[in-house]
Amino acid sequence: MKYGYARVSTAQQKKDGNSLEEQCNQLRQEGCDFIVEEQFTGARMDRPKFQRLCSLLEKGDTLVVCKLDRFARTVVEGAATCRELMRRGVRIHILNMGVIEDTPVGRLILTTFLAFAEFERDIIRERTMAGKEIARQRPGYREGRPLTYTEEDRRRTVQIASELSVRMTAKVTGISRSTVQRWVHDCLKNNDDTLTTKRENLPEQNKIVNKTKDVKMA
Repeated sequence: MKYGYARVSTAQQKKDGNSLEEQCNQLRQEGCDFIVEEQFTGARMDRPKFQRLCSLLEKGDTLVVCKLDRFARTVVEGAATCRELMRRGVRIHILNMGVIEDTPVGRLILTTFLAFAEFERDIIRERTMAGKEIARQRPGYREGRPLTYTEEDRRRTVQIASELSVRMTAKVTGISRSTVQRWVHDCLKNNDDTLTTKRENLPEQNKIVNKTKDVKMA
């Protein structure tokens, strides 16, 4: 029986030449009876779906993948998995390489290509780390997901809230009431000058004491 395995590491890969759809199309054309799809890093072999697939393979079965880097990206674990499958009588077919023979030459070819796959992964990781390091030098850099609003957005919104209620501020700025309320609350809690400085020049009825009531009631 032929089993196909398709893998991507990230959502971005779904858009390029390694998309799951394209891999599955190639595997179907190869005549695979059963195809497993997975989104998981190739640097690790303890991929849940891949491990379950390997447990199903029996003597005489064939495991088909489109490219070697879809199978593994490390020499040690990739070679060990291949040896174990071959020991159980499972054939490994890499579409852009052919069937991996359980011979000294076959194992040498496999190890060589796995080394290149690991090298490519390390290069990508180094470039990613270098890009992050450059980004850290930029003003306002923040690790993780980008902020929906900038610090300038927060400052201007809080200043508007110095003159209007939370509800009206949200309506004017298009920012949710909960976000405006949280920003105002943070300013009150931290004695932020964004609010207090502005309010010193406002009529008595608009000062921060009254706005505290707006925040609690909004």
